[in-house]
Amino acid sequence: MGQLQWNLQCETGRKQVYKVKLFSLRFSVYVLLWALIILLHSINLPLSIILFAISLGLYFFLSVRKALLLLYTMLSFMICIHGYLLTDNITLTLILILFITIEAAMNLSNKVLPVYLAVNIGLSLSLTFLNNGRLLEMIAVSLLFSFLVLKINRMADDRQEQRDIYDQMLSEYRKLKRMNLTAEQNARLEERTKIARDIHDSVGHRLTALIMKLEMLAIETKHPEFNTLKQMANESLEETREAVKALKTDENEGIASVVHLIRKLEAESHLLVQFTIRQGILSVHLSNEKNIILYRAIQEALTNAMRHSKSREVHVTLGKSANEEISFEVINTIHNAEPFAYGFGLTNMKKRLEEAEGRLETYQTDEKFVVKGTIPDS
Repeated sequence: MGQLQWNLQCETGRKQVYKVKLFSLRFSVYVLLWALIILLHSINLPLSIILFAISLGLYFFLSVRKALLLLYTMLSFMICIHGYLLTDNITLTLILILFITIEAAMNLSNKVLPVYLAVNIGLSLSLTFLNNGRLLEMIAVSLLFSFLVLKINRMADDRQEQRDIYDQMLSEYRKLKRMNLTAEQNARLEERTKIARDIHDSVGHRLTALIMKLEMLAIETKHPEFNTLKQMANESLEETREAVKALKTDENEGIASVVHLIRKLEAESHLLVQFTIRQGILSVHLSNEKNIILYRAIQEALTNAMRHSKSREVHVTLGKSANEEISFEVINTIHNAEPFAYGFGLTNMKKRLEEAEGRLETYQTDEKFVVKGTIPDS
């Protein structure tokens, strides 16, 4: 389980680094093309810079991944208007439209891409015609370009489909791991229960019979030694019962049981939970009541993340606060942050923690939603 989680964290980290590098490369090319257009061909530098700044804002909104067709279309119109009204040469403008179209091919679905492609071809042909360019050559280039863009879009869709299949296979693999782990734990628990039952049936019954015999002898003979032996037998019987009780108790107690339950919830909900467990926290022993409160609190935070976040990645941290209380933190990424209020689930979570002398804090930024809480370990 630990190796699997490490692999998931590495895979997630690699994906994030790749996304950052890819965005940086695309952004650099976009800025470079705009800079060349302004420096080499602009006939109104201040107005060109203003339009460039507006286009940068639209370009950054693409990362939100909402209304992509509208944003790409607005960018194309802005680039063409700038090329027609504010430049003395449209070559770089057409190259910039080409770049934006290729990028759109990797982000738009195959249902809306043809619409955007038709818009860009129309804009490019109109721009060429208005600038007395070679229209026939531009039509031929546009047809070839359309084929390439649709091919790129198809490759991007295939790659996304492969990623989805990989995620499904990974989810099934993790479910099998959980099932195997549960089966092993059940087998161990059954063995412990069998041993406990055997001890109870053999040693326990014999000690009970011995105590009854000693009690009868003590009454018949009035000898104090029998009372002493009876007391020793009673103590042995009590120790045996404690041993049987310990064997019947599930070995998965304390914080470890909370981790186990959350891992099970993770597999059932298709979340990718990145766990961080601070040093010493697994050795903390909680009462069953506080175990349940802690688990329910984290469960509600994960449910809240599934309900309100499009991201499947959630970060969960368990540790100790400065005053030796058990602390937890659940962070999930959000897009298009909106004002939030305590709903029924968060309100109940807060109430349960406060009844156990704990605390709950929630807040959100533009990019993440955070649920933090503490609960005493005694």
